[in-house]
Amino acid sequence: GTNRQIPQTIIIGVRKGGTRALLEMLDIHPNIVVAATEVHFFDWDENYVKGIDWYRSLMPFSYGNQITIEKTPGYFTSPQAPKRIHDMNSSIKLLLILRDPTERVISDYTQVYYNRVENHKPVQLFEDIVIKNGALNTKYKAIQRSLYDVHMEKWLKHFSLDQIHIVDGNTLIKDPLPELQKVERFLNLPSRIMSSNFYFNQTKGFYCIRSDGRERCLHESKGRPHPLVNNTVLEQLYSYFREHNAKFYRMVNHSFDWH
Repeated sequence: GTNRQIPQTIIIGVRKGGTRALLEMLDIHPNIVVAATEVHFFDWDENYVKGIDWYRSLMPFSYGNQITIEKTPGYFTSPQAPKRIHDMNSSIKLLLILRDPTERVISDYTQVYYNRVENHKPVQLFEDIVIKNGALNTKYKAIQRSLYDVHMEKWLKHFSLDQIHIVDGNTLIKDPLPELQKVERFLNLPSRIMSSNFYFNQTKGFYCIRSDGRERCLHESKGRPHPLVNNTVLEQLYSYFREHNAKFYRMVNHSFDWH
């Protein structure tokens, strides 16, 4: 009695915002099934041309009372994704998880840094990438990805604000349950996720998941220690994002506790 369904909900981003944690935590819910991998259907042309049946074939099997969720963090910053998703389903519900933009930049750098180290490639200090000729390198992709107002503007051309639920990534890591209950309400699902589904792992420094008699933590690549960043550089980043953040807060009628 199961079949593969096109997702009724998509986690559209943001990269290094906590998308994997959100997906794994929502997977606890009996009425949710999740796609195992990032599909990159709406942001990669070479996948999009394969068509909607190819997309559906990558989804998990589900029952009629379950909703299918996929997550690809690249969607949020993709110029094509909003229209393509709207063309597929104009009434779809979208989940966007965000965190402090400066923290997100540092986390983005950290992931690339470790990937390069593991592949024996040369690495650069954070400050040497972020600062060029004494000024902030605003062309740096990680900085561009943190301009939430710029990207949100593209989504709001195709979707109303009440179709996009913003999850506070900073809060999700510190206290998952309230953020997940908001998502349950947004998706009109019965309240099934409970505090007993989480336990704090002292070694890792974040919450792990307990469900169906199993315990699991996020992959070891999550929660890696960030480099210590020069205070002057931090201040430059805070200052650069301040105006963008203020504009974003006005767009979404909500403020966040960001620098």
